[in-house]
Amino acid sequence: MANIMDEYKQKLLTAEQAAQLVKSGDWVQYGEFVQQPLEIDAALAARKDELKDVKIRLVTMTFLPQVCKVDPARESFCMNDWHFSGVSRKLQEADLCNYIPQTYHEGPSFYRRGYDPVDICFQPVTPMNEKGYFNVSTSNSISAAVLEAARIKVLYVNQSAPWCCGGSGEVVHISDVDHIVESQTNHPLLNIPEVVPSETDKKIAEIILGTMRDGDCVQLGIGGMPNAVGAMIAQSDLRDLGVHTEMLVDSFVDMYNAGKLSGKKKQIDKGKMVYTFAMGTQKLYDFLDYNPVCASYPVDYTNDPFIIAQNDNMVCINNAIEVDLYGQVASEASQGRQISGTGGQLDFIFASYRSRGGRGYIALTSTVKGKDGELKSRILPGISPGTIVTVPRSINYYLVTEYGIFNLMGKSTWERAEGIIDLAHPQFRDDLVKAAEKQKIWRRSNKI
Repeated sequence: MANIMDEYKQKLLTAEQAAQLVKSGDWVQYGEFVQQPLEIDAALAARKDELKDVKIRLVTMTFLPQVCKVDPARESFCMNDWHFSGVSRKLQEADLCNYIPQTYHEGPSFYRRGYDPVDICFQPVTPMNEKGYFNVSTSNSISAAVLEAARIKVLYVNQSAPWCCGGSGEVVHISDVDHIVESQTNHPLLNIPEVVPSETDKKIAEIILGTMRDGDCVQLGIGGMPNAVGAMIAQSDLRDLGVHTEMLVDSFVDMYNAGKLSGKKKQIDKGKMVYTFAMGTQKLYDFLDYNPVCASYPVDYTNDPFIIAQNDNMVCINNAIEVDLYGQVASEASQGRQISGTGGQLDFIFASYRSRGGRGYIALTSTVKGKDGELKSRILPGISPGTIVTVPRSINYYLVTEYGIFNLMGKSTWERAEGIIDLAHPQFRDDLVKAAEKQKIWRRSNKI
């Protein structure tokens, strides 16, 4: 222990000293989700006039980086986000942030194959334990790969971070890093309040819940509708559900406390709630701290379709922005504006089909109100110009709106058009039929 503590003291730097390690032209890696090196970011921003073309990557911006605030011309710092957030969207509109397109489970390979060089990483962690190990806490998705790739490895210690059991990739030893920075504020993790589901979200959740069975293995995406499913599961009579998900949110805590999650019927990681990152309220972070029922893994495990599919009866539930009459799903960008990211949606939809008894649901409200207050259909003749397809029509299968559920698999283009128009708001169905006729994907025998 004495040797470990001596090594710890030798590697200790202030945030300002750590920021001095960065040189012009460097690629710098921050953290993921609610684990970010806030004090090092502020210290780096203070060097704005000394640096040029420092390129920074992070995963889901949950704070406003000081490096972006001090450099509106983007001459000193260039920010890039793996998965957009509300902050990222605002920065994008100011031309201060770019998205990194990727299929999430492949992310660690970008670093291991050398596609994404890292000159220096600032990896947020928990305090060191008596064995010399730090824990990456709530965000494990690419951390291990980044630490392997980084030329200079700096840990950012925050005493507020929970110790999250793994899995794999969840710890790093002091002997494997170059420097350590202790947070002076030990700032609490950002609390992301649960999205309150609308009445329409609840209707969709009821439809999905009606298809679920005891022993299903659950993945939930972010948003009001997946939260509604989680809340309904907690109040249902379902039993022995498993968890293999990308994101762990508060509703999983509620399901566990209600006795719905045993994981006994899983084929791999039996009894464990498997995830790659957690984001929610303090309730979730307290639940995770040293809790062996939870298993944190890198994203190339949690989101690998061939790993996911080893669990039977995978039920994967995700949101979308719009869907067209061919079955193409847009969930990340609309008309040139990046809103979210591909994330794990494609991974889990593909995997759920490979899972024996699996079901993958793309759920969306049939309409949305535009900025002008007008009701607009989210089911369209074709994907809007500048909108990015997240799930191609060849992989997508279950679509759900408040008007029902439709399975696209094995269906021709006219069968798809019929089934998808049935899910649209009645106000827009006639226009969609006309569009389908024009696109030669309609038969008069269809019943609408």
